[in-house]
Amino acid sequence: MEHPLSGIQIHNIVVALSKSASIKVDGPTLLGSKGEDFEWVTINLRNAEPSQDDWVGVFSPANFNESICPPQTSKEKQSGAPFICTAPLKFKFANYSNVKYTKTGKTSLKFRLINQRGDFSFAFFSGGLENPKLIGVSNFVAFANPKAPLYPRLALGKSWDIMTVTWTSGYNIDEAVPFVEWGWKGQVQQRSPAGTLTFHRNSMCGSPARTVGWRDPGFIHTSFLKDLWPNVEYTYKLGHLISDGSVVMSKQYSFKSPPFPGQESLQRIVIFGDMGKQERDGSNEYADYQPGSLMTTDTLIKDLDNIDAVFLIGDLPYANGYISQWDQFTAQVEPVTSRVPFMIASGNHERTWENSGSIYNGLDSGGECGVPAETLYYVPAENRAKFWYAADYGMFHFCIADTEHDWREGSEQYKFIEQCFASANRHKQPWLIFAAHRVLGYSSNEWYANEGSFEEPMGREHLQKLWQKYKVDMAFFGHVHNYERVCPIYQNQCVSKETSHYSGVVNGTIHVVVGGGGSHLSQFTTLNTRWSVFKDFDWGFVKLTAFNQSSLLFEYKKSKDGKVYDSFTISRDYKDVLACVHDGCEPTTLAN
Repeated sequence: MEHPLSGIQIHNIVVALSKSASIKVDGPTLLGSKGEDFEWVTINLRNAEPSQDDWVGVFSPANFNESICPPQTSKEKQSGAPFICTAPLKFKFANYSNVKYTKTGKTSLKFRLINQRGDFSFAFFSGGLENPKLIGVSNFVAFANPKAPLYPRLALGKSWDIMTVTWTSGYNIDEAVPFVEWGWKGQVQQRSPAGTLTFHRNSMCGSPARTVGWRDPGFIHTSFLKDLWPNVEYTYKLGHLISDGSVVMSKQYSFKSPPFPGQESLQRIVIFGDMGKQERDGSNEYADYQPGSLMTTDTLIKDLDNIDAVFLIGDLPYANGYISQWDQFTAQVEPVTSRVPFMIASGNHERTWENSGSIYNGLDSGGECGVPAETLYYVPAENRAKFWYAADYGMFHFCIADTEHDWREGSEQYKFIEQCFASANRHKQPWLIFAAHRVLGYSSNEWYANEGSFEEPMGREHLQKLWQKYKVDMAFFGHVHNYERVCPIYQNQCVSKETSHYSGVVNGTIHVVVGGGGSHLSQFTTLNTRWSVFKDFDWGFVKLTAFNQSSLLFEYKKSKDGKVYDSFTISRDYKDVLACVHDGCEPTTLAN
């Protein structure tokens, strides 16, 4: 789980600029002149003494040796080290696309750059990642409008008739006023104001987020589009009113407003966890870091007309303290997030850090301790630092937990979870869904089996009484990077022998691990877990389709082809939700 950039020993870089080595951008140095969010750039390399360890790093801002370094020891000051204090955005080995490079000393590389609020340069290194020697620096390239509003992220609001839009720009409030121009498609548009947030190096909890991984995140804006009409297609643009009176506008996007709660119509929800990010140009290729990420992204994009909302339940980019990777991730998923609500949960790679209030000790967030996730993405939580919330979409009621904070009985979050379940009107919103990052239910994962727990410590022991009492239909989890469906279950016992169709009383919750969004896959145990119905060691996601208040289709699809590999249906009447079940009955009396 080490980020590829962590293999680069930044502080070991020495300057060895050589006339026998050169690196140059081939083509125009002004990018995005027609408003493009990204451009492909070709780099020409020449080295009289080539090696298979030669590599190229992409730096932004371009003057990378002017980066702010943490306090130096007297010895470091004397030696002039470190020369560079900021990790590159990404890198490639010089022989990536040309195996003859080590013989000829000449090659070219192609990089895909996204607009990231700064200019770029390409640095040529010998000595590999552990003992890098800077032998050449390219000319600079930049986007025509580096501060442009980009990468909109839609999210459901605290009520059904609000859609939130969050985006990133280079404009602070003293330079420009942010807003969204929006309205019914083809009709007169209105403007809604947006708030502006950011975070700083001292907001981070540790290294590398506070040190070599730090990069200015720009400014994050959120607008609340209110009083939506249900089931209407809206168009919108992101805007900034500059202090000189001019206006900067983004391209036009669109979304369909949510249905009224309880409305019977076709409603389709996608759920998965542990997505990660990949570079389309093959950068950082040696680590095979998140090998299924682009497959999942592209499959969702192809089917976007048949998706109404997406829930990514933790572990988003696996930036692990390299803040530039959040831009890369928001750009990767922008075709999805700009069209449908994109709801997230907090994972260990967003939040976990020692002495940071997390229920777990560890260094998984790389020092981020939740700050980038809770700033860059909106969720309808009362406190976004406590990442638990409720969300409604038509006939669905979602209760999203934060497994990085205490969920045990008596905790603040436990009380929220019960209140969220209790608030569901099962007559109008029959499909009650629980989701969280770490597995609090069941998993046949290898390491859980070795621990003898099959889940996070005390997960089932504390929450199963709530799942049973409130007749939760399904509980979804990530963290384990594979797919597994568990039978309707209570107290470790399957309560139904059916596997493809469920009907009648809700007498047990179906647990699903769906952590195959893109990260490297997790092995299953060889033990026979009798409650497991279907396992798959591959990347994929779940799609829920509600046809009405009595019929639901569950499908597990693989990212590689979008085809269904596991499915079942649920059909039932309202009386089946009300019916008494074991440990889920209301007390009765003999009065009549």
